[in-house]
Amino acid sequence: MSSPRPSLQRVLANQPVWKQLLRETRTRILLIYTLLMVMLTGMTVPVFRYLLFAQISARVRDDLNEERTAFLEAYEDWERAPDQSLDDLEDFIDERLALKRPEDDNFHLVLIDGELYQSKPTYRLEPFQPGSELFRQWQGVTEFARGEASIDDPEIGDIFYKADPLFLDGEQRGVFVALHVTMGERQEALTGVYLFVGVITAVVVLSLLLSWLLAGRLMAPIRALSKTARSISESDLTQRILVAQRDSELVDLANTFNAMMDRIQTAFDSQRDFVNNAGHELRTPITIIRGHLELFDEDPQARQETLELVIDELDRMGRLVNDMILLAKSERKDFLKLETFDIGALTEELFSKAQTLAPRDWQLSVEGHCKMIGDRQQLTGALLNLLRNAAQYTQEKDTIELGCRCKDNQVQFWVSDTGEGISPADQQRIFSRFARGQQRRSEGSGLGLAIVNAIAEAHGGNVDLVSQVGKGSTFRLNLPRQRLR
Repeated sequence: MSSPRPSLQRVLANQPVWKQLLRETRTRILLIYTLLMVMLTGMTVPVFRYLLFAQISARVRDDLNEERTAFLEAYEDWERAPDQSLDDLEDFIDERLALKRPEDDNFHLVLIDGELYQSKPTYRLEPFQPGSELFRQWQGVTEFARGEASIDDPEIGDIFYKADPLFLDGEQRGVFVALHVTMGERQEALTGVYLFVGVITAVVVLSLLLSWLLAGRLMAPIRALSKTARSISESDLTQRILVAQRDSELVDLANTFNAMMDRIQTAFDSQRDFVNNAGHELRTPITIIRGHLELFDEDPQARQETLELVIDELDRMGRLVNDMILLAKSERKDFLKLETFDIGALTEELFSKAQTLAPRDWQLSVEGHCKMIGDRQQLTGALLNLLRNAAQYTQEKDTIELGCRCKDNQVQFWVSDTGEGISPADQQRIFSRFARGQQRRSEGSGLGLAIVNAIAEAHGGNVDLVSQVGKGSTFRLNLPRQRLR
């Protein structure tokens, strides 16, 4: 004999913790979120680095331009003085370079007659030492020149420069060079980039951790839904999800699930009561039939009486089964066979049939003729049920009125009697299946008014009751002239 299959819950409980975590919806959502964050961060860092370097380059050019402009303005003022000599030019350069210190990583170089005269700061890097390629380019400057040189040395990086010739008495005697080495600025920028990456990584990790924890709270209704669904069995439909949060789609899901379970439990209880009541109703005629058959006598008269009783009980069982089938069909979409008919003609036809039910003071009230769309046969059955009930609970001297009227898009049929009436307690329950009035005698199965109510609801209408003990009852079918599909 094969062993029973383990339950899904037991299988999941035996899995490693990491597999259980991977199966959680919040973990999968956060993994997708993490992948997106890594991709976006991976694209953001190069863009951030590029924009930062571009901003540094723009600021460097602005600084060089300011320093160049300040030097040339001072030089032009000096040049206006008469009888300036080379010695005076050197004195001006010495005084100017001593007065104005370049910004960090900026250098000022002055060449006189092709030779390096002075630099500020005094130390010089290899790429612009005398004899270097850049130095030779500056020696040949005869008009304003600017440029950028990429150096292989990682300690230097790129060099931006601006060079202007210096004239004395119309003759070029020197060159002023303002230059900037980018590596220092870029190294600081890279430090900022690394710091940015570190901070954003920490923020992402922290946000993912907090999101995972918060997602657990948000997903609590889902877990509760799963746990509750596993705990529900065909014999226990009472389990519900406890909802503590507000204003959330998941809470709406939990509430919807609870409402669905309420409907299922109501339907289940209704079906169980229906089966129990049907079994009880069928048990009585079966018992009667069985008892009489067991005592079956050969006497012709006794045999005839037994056969008549058995046939009567079988007929009652047949009516009960037909009523149950009708109630079951009333929940189907194809229950009604719709047609157009005149309500006045239907009421007059029913009135003719009603007068054969019992000797009563029968009254007819047709307040107008109009057409409606509905199931003529089912409505006939519903109204005959009401008429039979009225005949059953009245005496020969009582009055029973059958009537109909049209009002706007509504149609109303009613059956009114002056019989014994219905107590308030019974009025709340007589439309239920197998319900009988506790204070009223009844020979039926208790399905008649349930069938009337089902037919009215199938037409998109309802049944209401006005009754007072000792004064009679009025049942009204309120229906739309055209059934809403």
